[in-house]
Formats: sequence, C-alpha cells, structure tokens
Amino acid sequence: MDVVAACRAFVSVSSHGSFTAGAAAARIPQSVASRRVAALEEHLGGRLLDRTSRTATLTPFGRDLLPSARRLVELAEAMRFEAERARRRPLRMAVPAVCGPLPLARLVADGQRLGVNLDLHPAQPRERAELARTQEVRAALVAVPADRGIWRIPLGLADIGGPYVSPIFLETLRAGRADRDNIRRRIWIQPEDDVPHIRDRIVRLGDSLGLQPVQVVVAGALVTAVAAVLDSADLLLCSATQAAEFGLAWRQIGELDAARGYDIAAAHREDADRIGSLSSEAIGRCLGVLYTDTREQETGAV
Repeated sequence: MDVVAACRAFVSVSSHGSFTAGAAAARIPQSVASRRVAALEEHLGGRLLDRTSRTATLTPFGRDLLPSARRLVELAEAMRFEAERARRRPLRMAVPAVCGPLPLARLVADGQRLGVNLDLHPAQPRERAELARTQEVRAALVAVPADRGIWRIPLGLADIGGPYVSPIFLETLRAGRADRDNIRRRIWIQPEDDVPHIRDRIVRLGDSLGLQPVQVVVAGALVTAVAAVLDSADLLLCSATQAAEFGLAWRQIGELDAARGYDIAAAHREDADRIGSLSSEAIGRCLGVLYTDTREQETGAV
C-alpha cells in the first residue's frame, strides 16, 4: 500500500466532508479514494471515517490521526519539491574554449531533455583542470593523452593554401642554405594544445628535423594564431573541424600522429554519472569529433 497516497486521500476527503468532493480535489476517481482510505483503515487498525451516501465525517480515531496524516502529506510534498529543485540545480561544467556555440547549445538542449541542467564554462586546459580540482565546477572535460581519453580528436596543420590530398611533412619546413630570403614558415600552437603531451611532441619533432626554435610558436590566444596564419604562409596546429571553421586547408602531419584527448573529471560519482548519461556523440561534436552521415564515427571517441 502507498501510505502517502492513502493519507492524501484521507486528508482530502476529511477536509471536504465527502468522497466525491475530496476525490475531485485530489484529482483521483471517487472509487480510488474510497479504496485508499479503506486500505489505510485496515493498515492502521481502525475506522477513520463514518460514511453516508453523501457525507464522510471523522471518527474519534480519525480525528486523532488526521494531524499525523497531514504532516506526512506535507512532508511528502516538501520532499517532492526539493527533489525537483535538486534535479534542476545547474550542473556547472568546464568545457574547452574551442567548442563552437551551436554544438554546445545542442548539448545543453539534449541535457534538458534528460533532466540535466548544464551551465557551461569555457576555459583553457590548465584552468579546466584547476576548476575541477578545487570543485569550482562539478565536472570538466579535461585534456589527457589521446590514448587515455574517452574522445580522441586528430590534429594536423592548416594554412591558406590547398586543397591538399597528401600529408605535410615537417622536414619540408626546414629553411635551406640557398633560401636567400631566409623565410621560415612557423607552426602556431593554440592555447588548447599548449599541454605537454601535444606541445612537447611537436617541439621535439621540430628539433630533430632541424627546425629553428622560432618556427614553433605557442600563441597566447587562438585569435592571435589564426590571424598570423591568415596573413602569411604559417601553419596552425588544429583539428579538421577548426580548420573548416576558419576556412583553412587541413593536412595530417606525416611524421607524427598528433591528437587531443578528453576525459570527464568530477569530484563526485553522481556528477560523473549525470554527465555520462549525456550523448557521447553530442559531447564529441562539441570537441571537434567528426562523424559520417550514417552517424558512425570517422575519427574520435574510442
């Protein structure tokens, strides 16, 4: 027996003085109200209401138990209200600053349909990790080595040339002695990729191939890096999704399989589970994962 539902029917019928009016106020059929009160009487071991064809009046036993029944109903209503408020409490999550507004908006909409009220906070990799560590956000999409991530986004080099059909080899960026103008194309690393497992691999590869230190530049802002590439023969380290967004031609790196990796960081398992309930594909699209028209992943989440 649902004691709360039975007490709600009892309180409503006793307040209105009849099963007809009480059932209507409780928004249940009269027969249901009658069954619930009868079940409560059997459960408590005494008659709560004296019934006539038109009225229902409290018995002495019913008058004694009515205050407790009211408190139980009020407590149940308060609990339901608190549960609803808890479900709607914003779940603040740090996301990469490179995520596009449209994929993020779709992710928020998907979350609302699942009862997850997302409050997204774009931030750079180090800030996201720190926000998650200090619990200033309830969850974060943190940068990790690609082989340890839930999502994997391949990186390549993009410029204003193209279109291209073959990878680019960093050794071709080495300036030769016969280069009278001494023009050296630079590789711009944006803040999202200024993490050891990406940045250091690019720097080491450049050193091993004889690139000059000035040819690998860590930008303080993505706009700075993109502006430099748009105005020169320089290259931007980025995902294919970003290259398309900026109107650049993207190529894989011939000597290196570079990729971003992302995982979920949350201080509490409940928050991690709520983020995990969201569509992995929807999160992947925010991060730059490419999917085919058949909804199968071309590159990305593993």
